[in-house]
Amino acid sequence: MAGRGTPATALLTRQGITHRLHQYDVSPDAPHYGASVAEALGVPGYRLFKTLVGEVDGVLVVAVVPVTGELDLRRLAAATGGKRAVLAERPVAERVTGYVRGGISPLGQRRRLPTVVDSSALERDTVYVSAGRRGLQVELAPTDLVTLTGATVAPIAAPA
Repeated sequence: MAGRGTPATALLTRQGITHRLHQYDVSPDAPHYGASVAEALGVPGYRLFKTLVGEVDGVLVVAVVPVTGELDLRRLAAATGGKRAVLAERPVAERVTGYVRGGISPLGQRRRLPTVVDSSALERDTVYVSAGRRGLQVELAPTDLVTLTGATVAPIAAPA
């Protein structure tokens, strides 16, 4: 990390959460970015989770799903008690989280948003999520991810 932490890594350190940082080199414009990151790290894609910002009935929410799947917007709406969900525009996602595309972490966001983590995360001993900067992932226990984000756990991913 060359001494440069992120709000996500600062949160993990402050809370005393066991975690490991993993660096990688993949262009954020690469096709199938998540799959490329998983390959670069040498981990199965179902252990690497992407962070997406959606809007459910006008309320911004964070969805955390494996890179091997797609976010099911109907399931996201149901998981948050809403009726209609759409993906937030990129500038909105970057502004509310404080992170840039390819580096949006569910941890340490500028504004804490309601969060839903796909239930498949709990099937793993550890999962990988962005550490808040392109080229950096954090590996942690999924239960710690859920606790730190105050997340709801629900089946929100659909196969890609």
